[in-house]
Amino acid sequence: MENETRKKLNGQASIIYGLAFIGALIYFIQHATTFLGGLLGVLKAIVWPAILIYKLLEFLKM
Repeated sequence: MENETRKKLNGQASIIYGLAFIGALIYFIQHATTFLGGLLGVLKAIVWPAILIYKLLEFLKM
């Protein structure tokens, strides 16, 4: 039973992360003015969760 619950939660987290990735990708690409800016936007869309957590912990001084 526990294994099924874990799989369900993993699937939900993957869907949320996937939608957030697509949203971030669209946002960063729309605001890019050059090809290099668009490429950097793709990289930012991939790593934005790590940056968000880092900034949150920095804000909370943990």
